[in-house]
Amino acid sequence: MDVLQFLADGFVSALQWKNLLFAFVGVLIGTAVGVLPGIGPMSGVALLIPVTATLTSGQDPDSAATSAIILLAGVYYGAMYGGSTTSILLNTPGESSSVVTTLDGYQMARQGRAGSALSIAAIGSFIAGIVSLIGLVLLAQPLSEIAIRFGPAEYFSLMLLGLAAVSGLASKSMTKALIMTVVGLLIATIGMDNVSGVARFTYDIPVLYTGLEFLTVAVGLFALGEVFKTILHRDYMNGEVVKVGRVRPTRQDLKDSAGPIARGSLLGFFIGVLPGAGATLASFFSYIMEKKLSRHPEKFGKGAIEGVAAPESANNASSGGAMIPLLTLGIPGSGTTAILMGALIMYNVQPGPLLFEDNPEIAWGLIASMFIGNLMLLILNMPLVKVFAKIIETPPKYLLPIIVAISVFGVYAVQYTTFDLLLLIGCGIAGYFLVQNDYPLAPLVLGLVLGPMIENNMRRALTGSNGDFSIFLTKPISLAFLLIAVLWLIVPLLLKLRGKKVLISEEG
Repeated sequence: MDVLQFLADGFVSALQWKNLLFAFVGVLIGTAVGVLPGIGPMSGVALLIPVTATLTSGQDPDSAATSAIILLAGVYYGAMYGGSTTSILLNTPGESSSVVTTLDGYQMARQGRAGSALSIAAIGSFIAGIVSLIGLVLLAQPLSEIAIRFGPAEYFSLMLLGLAAVSGLASKSMTKALIMTVVGLLIATIGMDNVSGVARFTYDIPVLYTGLEFLTVAVGLFALGEVFKTILHRDYMNGEVVKVGRVRPTRQDLKDSAGPIARGSLLGFFIGVLPGAGATLASFFSYIMEKKLSRHPEKFGKGAIEGVAAPESANNASSGGAMIPLLTLGIPGSGTTAILMGALIMYNVQPGPLLFEDNPEIAWGLIASMFIGNLMLLILNMPLVKVFAKIIETPPKYLLPIIVAISVFGVYAVQYTTFDLLLLIGCGIAGYFLVQNDYPLAPLVLGLVLGPMIENNMRRALTGSNGDFSIFLTKPISLAFLLIAVLWLIVPLLLKLRGKKVLISEEG
């Protein structure tokens, strides 16, 4: 009964006019971000963090944090919705978790069934969003109550597991992913040491005493890095946009899609809960499962509506599932949730088991807003499909300057230093070269976010054990987390050595 009361309080917060407005703006921008190929949820969320800081200035801290995270989460799951539009109409995934949708979605569009494909993707995404949110409501409180009993040793091992999970599946080369994880952890050490007060890697430069700002690094790597890539590679879209036609699905379409939507929603949710797995893995698995279960597997790849319904449901359910480890354990399971975690910390809100005790209005307000946001997305996407199809045709000469302007003004509005503007440009150049050479960015961001917490918990654990490192192995839960972390790194490596293909995270 407590959970229902908390959820009711969350709806009271989420239904305030300003939070409704933030949710609407978030899902609208998120859909546009998903529709525009190349931007993706990570870049979209990173780009809007400084905008939320400006929009919420003047509010009390808790209210500002609630409004900001509602908007950013709206961008996250809105982008998951929007990614299907370009996959279906243009055979170009808006973001990598929509790659599987192109297989049957574009074939349906070529057969004159683009409207049916888009509407089934929207309906499947809505149902999957609701299923994953019900799972979030049921699991959030019990998980956080278990996690409250964790000591520093357990937290240290849990955070190592989070790093290992994202690094283990984040790119074609695990070595490159681990290098990026270490780079993120090293960047996190710059600044004044909280315990001893010693300046580390600051080289007597005063602006480095507070460390490198997460916001500047994230916006530079993702948003500006993407801009540089588009300009230097002339990576503009040349595909022919298919006409949408009738939007409402037929009764047969709904009948054929019901099972795949239900199965995709459940599978996507459970894969989303696993740190590091992500939406791409969920959409691939659901597509493979539907093909195996189908009486007519030969239809897949030729315009089967099940091939749109299942992966779209799975990739949206996984975004709700990914919020569970973030909110209850303080472990971001993907690059986007790492950026959301960085945003919460920026507002002095610590995700993890104490979030539901110390800041219930933020946690439950966010969960309630996701119910409202999913409904908004369905209402938006069904009638406005043809409008979003037009967004695809936005010329890069207009889009790129807008992204650069938001990045520069946003970072300067929060930081007020020219150093951060130089760091922004430097991170943008670094982001471009890293992506070009297949170095994944998600582990770097995760290392930057989790680094200080890993260090603090390790120190606290060692202080309690008088410097004895065996404390991490003698505590059963800590040992279990460490063993899972090792397996998470070794199993993909063994599979690769045996010549198996390992599916990679959507946010590598």
